[in-house]
Amino acid sequence: MPMSSEMRISPRDRLVLTAVIEIYIATCEPVASQAVARQFAEKEGMSSATIRNVMASLDKAGLLEQPHTSAGRIPTAKAFRFYVNQLNRSTPLPRLPQEQREQIDDSFAGVTSSQQFLERTSHVLAVISSGVGVALAPVTEVHALEHIHFSRLTARRVLAVVVTKAGMVLDRVLTLDRDLSQTELEVSARFLNENFHGWSIERIRAELSRRMEQERNEYDRLMHSIHELCRKGALHTENSGQTIFMEGVANLLASELDRERLQQMLRALEAKQRMIELLNAYVDARQQMVRVVVGLEEAIPEMQDLVLIGAPARLDGSNFGAVAVIGPTRMRYQETMNAVSYIAQLSDRLFQPLQ
Repeated sequence: MPMSSEMRISPRDRLVLTAVIEIYIATCEPVASQAVARQFAEKEGMSSATIRNVMASLDKAGLLEQPHTSAGRIPTAKAFRFYVNQLNRSTPLPRLPQEQREQIDDSFAGVTSSQQFLERTSHVLAVISSGVGVALAPVTEVHALEHIHFSRLTARRVLAVVVTKAGMVLDRVLTLDRDLSQTELEVSARFLNENFHGWSIERIRAELSRRMEQERNEYDRLMHSIHELCRKGALHTENSGQTIFMEGVANLLASELDRERLQQMLRALEAKQRMIELLNAYVDARQQMVRVVVGLEEAIPEMQDLVLIGAPARLDGSNFGAVAVIGPTRMRYQETMNAVSYIAQLSDRLFQPLQ
């Protein structure tokens, strides 16, 4: 979002504004001119009087606000957008310290599926940011076939177990219109596993319907058996949308919000479909870069004073999910941006041998 008034502020104003923002992030307290003066004690031409005048000017520009008459000032959403723009200009972002990179790598030890990666990501980001860690899987990743198995329970009753490439296990008992032997079930499962491995479940169902219309040869009985199993729900998903993993909502309880605002915010976070829409709207796989969005209330009014820091994560070939942090405007931006970027790239390295 362009902000022409911010772009015209002088280098001195920019220096003071950055100091106010960073002090506020560190203390969560309104910032007085004396605190900024102490930070600039060794800089010539930055007296307390000068700083007071600059802060008053920034207040008029809508970059600072004074919550109480006698208190210091706090940055506005407009100021945080400016701050993020300054960080983005200093690209590439400084690398995470070696120690922190090793800690993140250790956190993902033993991860063998993208579902495990996404679950672990939401936890790690919540710990690092003290905000809400979020990880979103693409539709094709969640509901792509890895393996299917059929077991005959009784006459016309079959247990179907479907394992997706994301590591999800879907099982259900099917009641068929006609009885199928265990041999017929094994042949059907082998046909699906050999011909449709890696296909989305929706695409498999469409292809089976197409083949049923065309096949009129020796595979006719086999195709009817498979179609019967799938029609009864073997490849049915109760939710064909994306799966989202979230952890750390309790971190927001420490925010100084009134009870009603907090309840509204928590309800918005619990509406996972809205979170999915939020990430899809702001995290673009084509950009493959960290995106910072200050002012989430434009998309979801209840999420006022929250920030999204997200990036696309490659999970399977060309399929992208997303990893993100949702937290208060006073979060540690550079550290969180670095962590989100590192974990998004880690997913590509982690699954490279599997591709």
